[in-house]
Amino acid sequence: MQLLKNKLNTDLSDIREKVVDGHRLDYEDGIRLFESSDILMIGSLANIVRERINKNRAYYIINRHINYTNICKNRCKFCAFSRNIDEEGAYQMSIKEILDNASQIIHDNSTELHIVGGLHPELGLDYYVDMISSIHEKFPDVHLQAFTAVEIAHFAEISGMSIYETLKKLKDAGLGSLPGGGAEVFSTDVRKELCPEKLSGDEWLNTMRTAHNLGMRSNTTMLYGHIEKNEDRVNHLLKLRELQDETGGFMSFIPLAFHPKNTDLKDFSSTAGILDLKMLAIGRLMLDNFDHIKAFWIMLGIKLAQISLSFGVDDIDGTVAEEKITHSAGAETPEALTVDEIKSLIEETGREPVERDTLYNQVN
Repeated sequence: MQLLKNKLNTDLSDIREKVVDGHRLDYEDGIRLFESSDILMIGSLANIVRERINKNRAYYIINRHINYTNICKNRCKFCAFSRNIDEEGAYQMSIKEILDNASQIIHDNSTELHIVGGLHPELGLDYYVDMISSIHEKFPDVHLQAFTAVEIAHFAEISGMSIYETLKKLKDAGLGSLPGGGAEVFSTDVRKELCPEKLSGDEWLNTMRTAHNLGMRSNTTMLYGHIEKNEDRVNHLLKLRELQDETGGFMSFIPLAFHPKNTDLKDFSSTAGILDLKMLAIGRLMLDNFDHIKAFWIMLGIKLAQISLSFGVDDIDGTVAEEKITHSAGAETPEALTVDEIKSLIEETGREPVERDTLYNQVN
């Protein structure tokens, strides 16, 4: 009897029927997908949705990352990037240094600057407003995607302003959109264990809600491959889907594979390729109201990023120049790719490379 029950649980034919007919998957469907070992079926189903929404296109962007400080009052157990203010290796870039770094976009033909950093305990809101306004004034045609919801909440706290007021001030200075970092896993138990000082999952969602209501778009993420369970993963996806139903403000979902090296969880293993592909594919299947699923090649590796284009993914991010956070945790991928390299790796998969801007408008 148990053998028959297990056999029925691994049969995804009813889920396939829902996907083909365009019906929304529920919590139980998500759990069954994570428990299934039929990775090819899961990938095939995700590919149906991927091609329904994005046909054969695979997007990329020419962008540059700036990590302006690694000093952070939160010392999350999964982070290898953060430092205390007086710790060896701690740094904080001046506005001039940030502008000098940003100037490389002219050489790169970048359309986006992606700016994130730690929660510096001594910098006031004026520093961040000055940063954005200075870059925007010098490079008015470059989209500034900056500051995770965690950073925004920190800026609001140190300034005594509301989330709305803080976002409005930054938007008026030239902030274009928010990246998706800091979501981690929304589970209260997971956050209590790994990042107890970080804002809660509900606070993260409310910060994004406020940004969306201000007319700002954002991405969203989930950090997986540590202590979270399948139930935590599915609940996370459903909360994202619920907020997207409400605001429509999310552009892409980006699962982030946990890298344990140099963290407090250094004894953990890196994620397996099967889990990486499952996260991307199941994200595509559960998030039916998202237009884009992104494989961050910096974390996945180039080869798996290519395979992911047949597992629900339609975006592999971009040139990324000078990413520091994942490499602090032992990522062995390059810190940047050229446009020709990105186009080539997409074409090798049989997909059509499409250069986009931050808001997914086609470039050229």
